[in-house]
Amino acid sequence: MLQRPFSQNLAWKAWIARWQNLDLTLMGLIIALTVLGGLMIRSTELNDGLTDWWQHWIIGGLGLILALIAARWRYEFLLQWHWVIYVLTNISLLLVIFIGVEANGAQSWVNIGTFNVQPSEFAKVGLIITQAALLHHRPASTITAVFRSLAVTALPWGLILLQPDLGTSLVFGAITLGMLYWANANPGWLILLISPLVAAIVYNVYLPSWFLWVGLMSLVAWFTLPWRMIGTFVAVLVNVVAGGAGGFLWGLLKPYQKDRLTLFLHPEKDPLGGGYHLIQSRIAVGAGEVWGTGLNEGSQTQLNFIPEQHTDFIFSAIGEELGFVGAILVLLAFWLICLRLLIIAQNSTEDFGSLLAVGVLSMIAFQVFVNISMTVGLAPITGIPLPWLSYGRSALLTNFIALGLVESVATHRPRRHFRT
Repeated sequence: MLQRPFSQNLAWKAWIARWQNLDLTLMGLIIALTVLGGLMIRSTELNDGLTDWWQHWIIGGLGLILALIAARWRYEFLLQWHWVIYVLTNISLLLVIFIGVEANGAQSWVNIGTFNVQPSEFAKVGLIITQAALLHHRPASTITAVFRSLAVTALPWGLILLQPDLGTSLVFGAITLGMLYWANANPGWLILLISPLVAAIVYNVYLPSWFLWVGLMSLVAWFTLPWRMIGTFVAVLVNVVAGGAGGFLWGLLKPYQKDRLTLFLHPEKDPLGGGYHLIQSRIAVGAGEVWGTGLNEGSQTQLNFIPEQHTDFIFSAIGEELGFVGAILVLLAFWLICLRLLIIAQNSTEDFGSLLAVGVLSMIAFQVFVNISMTVGLAPITGIPLPWLSYGRSALLTNFIALGLVESVATHRPRRHFRT
């Protein structure tokens, strides 16, 4: 038998050496979810003759190739290009405002040939790279560094709100808060950052709780902020203004607009309108019982009772056709993915790689939590897809690119055992 020349063997080993430290568990879990996503998408459109399911697999295959390519490159070179990436991210979001295509009430897509690109999805990765570079150079251990980080997020966040795309803007907030926490920001400061939003909500729900919240925030400010007197005064003032503004704006909303925000609590109030999605989704998840009705056998899924089931509500199809066991296995897969991302962040040899992994972790964990919560009626419908399972070409490519960045961090660290 002919043997390969020694020089060719060395070249082959050198070529694959860059992938020796790949986190195969992370990669395998994500590939499995992508395959399952295609199967469930096919089930939701089995009677419609659509082909979104194989498009999901094709885009997933392309995304996997991009992830493997990204894993071969040293991620540190992004430090030199993070401002360029940031500028390109904002330019793409500006283009949406001028030449974007509207769908489902949001102008979030740009047509490139026959492909609809959603720049706000790719902007998530752009934000992660930019924040990781900034916090690598200057950790968030000072108020100045925290506000600099928030200023960087503010521009793309505002452009996304103009589309308007509330779901993606919430993801941006989760990414920023998660990365600030990892970059040594005082947890009290992060609580104060989100306190105005909580104050606005609590003010309209139960006024005595709002007074309690303002008092609690004054204590957090007193013990965490510099210049205690001034910091506490500003924190209280901001929460008081936020509460009053929340009450004023709530009064300006029309009844149907209020229902969009609160109907998830009582969807039976409008069973044929705003509550229809949630009611049908709950029925589907409950119908699956323990083992599910079987793939392609769910009545809710096959009869298309749930609009947009192949995108935002894919988990309801999983709950119906794969049952409680299938749903728990999907949740377990996401938990393991988040655990691997956290371990990679912990074992990174420097801050930039660690922050990249935490940014991706924050993005994935928040999207999973919100999507599944809205599917079972624990959160309002926000249009956030379920990573690697929901149909969405831009979202799927974004998640695989993010995977490639994390795998690059894992691949280019010194070889050693993970800490568990």
